[in-house]
Amino acid sequence: MVRAYIGLGANLGDGAATLRHVLAELQATDGIAAVTASPFYRSAPVEATGPDFVNAVAALDTHLPPLALLDALQALENQHGRQRPYKNAPRTLDLDLLLYGDRSMDHERLIVPHPRMHQRAFVLLPLRDIAPEISVMGRPVSAWIAEIKDQAIERIAV
Repeated sequence: MVRAYIGLGANLGDGAATLRHVLAELQATDGIAAVTASPFYRSAPVEATGPDFVNAVAALDTHLPPLALLDALQALENQHGRQRPYKNAPRTLDLDLLLYGDRSMDHERLIVPHPRMHQRAFVLLPLRDIAPEISVMGRPVSAWIAEIKDQAIERIAV
């Protein structure tokens, strides 16, 4: 089993309800076990327009290889009505594979670690909630958080 971290987000429809549903669906997915989720956060879109996002990060144990895990995540996005009319369009569900154990890969479909995760408060704050000692790209998650204080984000109760 490998510990993977997934970024979850939604800014169309009831984002919190969508994330709750997809967390249960991840737990029920063959090859995925022990799903643990961070608290939910509300954040403004980054490099995009549209409503605020509801975001979280989930840790999961999996024996799926990275591309098979990506396929499972994209299948869940599609089941939740994900559309991709243009880059960074608002979305009913966004699932990003952030980390896959200590593995690095640069494939045409997947780059791990996620290449922009260290620049995103909506990834770093929930990641710190569930894995406070984790390092991202060779630095503690808290060191990255100190560099993104200008991004509007708030923890929400759902």
